[in-house]
Amino acid sequence: MTEEDRRHSVASEAYLIRDEKERAEAEARNGLLQFDLACQMIIDAIDRGEKWKLRTSAVLALHRAALNGISSYAGNFRPSDVAIQGSHHKPVQAFQVPELIEDLCDYVNENWDKTGIHLAAYIMWRLNWIHPFSDGNGRTSRMVSYLVLSVKEGLLLPGRNTIPDQIVDNRKPYFDALEAADEAEAAGRIDLSKMEDLIESMLAVQLTSVLERASGKQYLGAESSSTNS
Repeated sequence: MTEEDRRHSVASEAYLIRDEKERAEAEARNGLLQFDLACQMIIDAIDRGEKWKLRTSAVLALHRAALNGISSYAGNFRPSDVAIQGSHHKPVQAFQVPELIEDLCDYVNENWDKTGIHLAAYIMWRLNWIHPFSDGNGRTSRMVSYLVLSVKEGLLLPGRNTIPDQIVDNRKPYFDALEAADEAEAAGRIDLSKMEDLIESMLAVQLTSVLERASGKQYLGAESSSTNS
């Protein structure tokens, strides 16, 4: 099983594009549109200041951007139960999804005093744990996580080698962190340490890429992002 296949779920009947090559091209285009939407959400949220809250509507909007024209369920929660290929975790039943997404948003809004790394890690894990969509769960979780991290820090995070890009380039640490958090939850505890460490290291790479581009130097202790810029 390849890393692309791990933790993957999809309702095949939801696809509007049957040809795999055409679908991949559409997913790439939508990925850019989804990131642009997230950036606009970040700017709007920073302008609103303390009035901003994470809402279910933002999660659905980012999912819609990723799957628009690709899936008939774009911007909608999955209508039935789903299994995750390559994972022991069994997602919740479909009827539980809306309430659990509201709970996720409430957790972020009520724990805004926690670090941005923690909130981003919680979203990236919890949204995948709920698995609210027939497809696009990973893409949506990464973008909502990035949205909250940026808003929490009060800026559109600089650097072209973004956290979502780094995950796509190397999925294994991301999958491993999700599975570690799943195992902790199954044992009755919340442990996001592996996911927090991953996001922290990727944020360092993203921010260091700005310094490297500005200075023309390569800094030790972080991956060079020159090939991804």
